[in-house]
Amino acid sequence: MLHLHQSILLSGPRITHFVLPRGATAVTDTTVRFSMERSACCKEKLFASHSTNTPSSQSLACLASSEVHDPSTRKDDLTVHGVSEKIVGVLGGGQLGRMLCQAASEMAIKVIVLDPLESCPASAIAYDHMVGSFDDSATVEEFAKRCEILTVEIEHVDAATLEKLEQHGVDCQPKASTIRIIQDKYLQKVHFSRHGIPLPEFMQIDNLEGAKRAGDQFGYPLMLKSKRLAYDGRGNAVAKTAEELSSAVAVLGGFERGLYVEKWAPFIKELAVVVARGRDNSVLCYPVVETIHKENICHIVKAPASIPWKIRKQANDIAYDAVCSLEGAGVFAVELFLTRDGQVLLNEVAPRPHNSGHHTIESCYTSQYEQHLRAVIGLPLGDPSMKTPAAIMYNILGEEEGEQGFRLAHRLIGRALSIKGAAIHWYDKPEMRKQRKMGHITIVGSSMGTVEARLNALLSEEGRDCQSAVQLRVGIIMGSDSDLPVMKDAARILDAFDVPYEVRIVSAHRTPDLMFRYASSAQERGIQVIIAGAGGAAHLPGMVASLTPLPVIGVPVRASVLDGLDSLLSIVQMPRGVPVATVAVNNATNAGLLAVRMLGVGDPDLLARMSQYQEDTKEDVLTKAEKLQRIGWESYLNP
Repeated sequence: MLHLHQSILLSGPRITHFVLPRGATAVTDTTVRFSMERSACCKEKLFASHSTNTPSSQSLACLASSEVHDPSTRKDDLTVHGVSEKIVGVLGGGQLGRMLCQAASEMAIKVIVLDPLESCPASAIAYDHMVGSFDDSATVEEFAKRCEILTVEIEHVDAATLEKLEQHGVDCQPKASTIRIIQDKYLQKVHFSRHGIPLPEFMQIDNLEGAKRAGDQFGYPLMLKSKRLAYDGRGNAVAKTAEELSSAVAVLGGFERGLYVEKWAPFIKELAVVVARGRDNSVLCYPVVETIHKENICHIVKAPASIPWKIRKQANDIAYDAVCSLEGAGVFAVELFLTRDGQVLLNEVAPRPHNSGHHTIESCYTSQYEQHLRAVIGLPLGDPSMKTPAAIMYNILGEEEGEQGFRLAHRLIGRALSIKGAAIHWYDKPEMRKQRKMGHITIVGSSMGTVEARLNALLSEEGRDCQSAVQLRVGIIMGSDSDLPVMKDAARILDAFDVPYEVRIVSAHRTPDLMFRYASSAQERGIQVIIAGAGGAAHLPGMVASLTPLPVIGVPVRASVLDGLDSLLSIVQMPRGVPVATVAVNNATNAGLLAVRMLGVGDPDLLARMSQYQEDTKEDVLTKAEKLQRIGWESYLNP
């Protein structure tokens, strides 16, 4: 018996399709036809009629009925007037395909997916889902007839079939040549090496003697890798000594599987860059991110990566060059190593949207999924820059098998609902397995320290509510408690504007180590402006300014001698390259107001409150002037 599966449609009419029951290889010659009618109230009605003829022994090469999916009929009769009328076919219907469909729905772009699972994550929201293997040549060829552009959400497809389709005029993006290079990791290394991309040293191995020679040349630990079907840590094995080579080879399935080795890269961080390439060969890079892995599976992504600008540029340049060496349009993910000696080395490239780019849905002006669709269709590429200062993505990985795993995941989701700036993505996979990617959570905020604190709150066993957590924006520091009577005025101003702040004693002379730690960590903790009060030699503002990229406002504090002029002159005489904003002696009030104005540049609400403060100040002066004029100066002074 055939089973009817009805997909949920976000744009366009509802599409139905048939799937073959698991284990079945043949069906009777059954003809099924559908027609759709719309009633006056726009409700869709589905009618089906069937006639059964003599059984046939012919196997079903494709699990979807070609009569149901007549592409010419669909394009003529079921047109959706979206950003593009081209139907995009995606090989694979996993979570990446699902998020591609979600992005497509916002622009009414029709995306159909080919996936062997009837209940794959993309099936519920795709324009159509053809149930079949994306690794089967006949099925892929049939699928290609139903779309005008063919792309992938997984690179482990039949590259030879894509090459054949291209020869017959099918528009594959990225090109089959790129898929062929990427899906063989050794071939990928050879390709990028020929194009001058910095890589860890590598070598093909065909037997144990070859592996031992590689160990002698590269040293240990030694990374052994499978050439094909290697992802999420699968296909990697580490040999710490020559004696462990045999067991590492066995873990990977033996030399017949096709192996190579890489020299161990002593990395301190793993980085990634999502790169978009348009049909016109325009190329845009997303901000560099840091990826943190758990049991070789991407677990956390921090955007942007906390690395020096020089390293960011180097990573972007490598990613740009790597993608430009490949053919075709789309989004590519370039994974990189940052080594202890400051080198950036390419690890591998994915020719599709990637786990390291999930955060872009909430954190960037154009998500990687929308960008991929723009690129393969031929639309102008969107802005890849971040619209929020910081974001962190947390993969929801299966902790237990079955229902217990679902309960644990949904408990985490329940806590995430109370986290400020958190967005939840659940992939709706029907089966829970340990370490399986079931969803992800992205948290955006004003700083990496902020989003990390929220993530820690989410992951804590108590699941404490992070909505009440206060995110500090200003740091008020002083060299001694004797400065507090002056610096309190800055705190009062910040209180009036509801700006969260902290007050600390940090001496440049007596606690230099504390000063160094404070200044170096302020940005990461979410501090945006530092107000530093100092008297006498007044070194604190300048020293702090030399240690942080944040703006520093110096407040000269009047000491027992020289009436504060020594402090003022010390602060304003900073050397070139170490700017410190300075206010009048003892005028911490203006320091607080200046901090509010600095914050207001990126905070419309705060800017509006500052405008109101100015208006209130004006009204206060006018009220006093009117009173003086009305009652005279003597009564004014002696009320």
